[in-house]
Amino acid sequence: MSVAPVRTPTRDGVLRAARKIAAILPPTPLLPVTIHGHQVWAKAECLQPIGVFKIRGAWHRLSDLSEEERARGVVGVSSGNHAQGVAWAARRLGMQAAIVMPADAPRVKLARVAELGAEVVTYDRASQDRDTISQALAAKRGATLVHAFGDPWVIEGQGSAGVELDAQMAALAGGAPTRIITPSGGGGLAAGLALACPAAEIVAVEPAGWDDVGRSLATGTIQRVAADAPQTACDALQTPATWPVNFAVLHGRVSAVTVSEEEVRTAQRFAFAELRLVLEPGGAVALAAALAGRVPLDGHTALILSGGNTDAVSFAQVLTDGE
Repeated sequence: MSVAPVRTPTRDGVLRAARKIAAILPPTPLLPVTIHGHQVWAKAECLQPIGVFKIRGAWHRLSDLSEEERARGVVGVSSGNHAQGVAWAARRLGMQAAIVMPADAPRVKLARVAELGAEVVTYDRASQDRDTISQALAAKRGATLVHAFGDPWVIEGQGSAGVELDAQMAALAGGAPTRIITPSGGGGLAAGLALACPAAEIVAVEPAGWDDVGRSLATGTIQRVAADAPQTACDALQTPATWPVNFAVLHGRVSAVTVSEEEVRTAQRFAFAELRLVLEPGGAVALAAALAGRVPLDGHTALILSGGNTDAVSFAQVLTDGE
């Protein structure tokens, strides 16, 4: 098995990732939106080709593999969004990819990973450990393990969103962001943004009861999600714990807040009504925190709308529940 060499993700790495991604993908839109009387700026990562920011880290990681590593393929581990990023990058590079995904992942995500040509290997989220399964599979095949957040290349790739955001806000808002509110599962995006935008305050947002990053930052040591964590619609943010490579960047640099399930649904409805965007629950938590008043807002506050991979039935139910 080939795993990510032990190294520290860097801002230079983020800038290199941003150049690589700019060569194949246009910047995602930055949209002005008024919340509680303040104009803030929403970066629509939900409009990526796979509907989520995860394409960034996957492309940076896979495109840096050697020819020998590419020939052996990759193994990813994901609830669905990173899975699509790895599958998309692997197909473009002509590589084999196997993705370890929970059996209860949204059907739309399972289907899209398969449509992109990747092999889907399912596991039981309640009784099996995804990291153990993915590591064993990668070892058996001699493949490179591409973790969803605990990988320096993935962190740097996600940070490319911050490089784009910096330039867009300089052009549209008269200056770089002073605060970036971002969804957080394992902390890959938050860590990448912290590296990309060193002068900005980074606020990580997690679903209530899945605040392992927030508790880790508060205690100074990595904390796991409680065994009896509540159900959440934010499947993309159901990570059991952050990893040391992420925590080393986040600690002392990032703050965290939580949002409720109803606040997430409110944000989904707001995005649809005001921005004409479809957001999945996990992709809406930064907007939820802003709408709920969890974070101060000003004209240089940015929100990351991280993903829009939700099925029609679930999204329609969210919309009709608000009527």
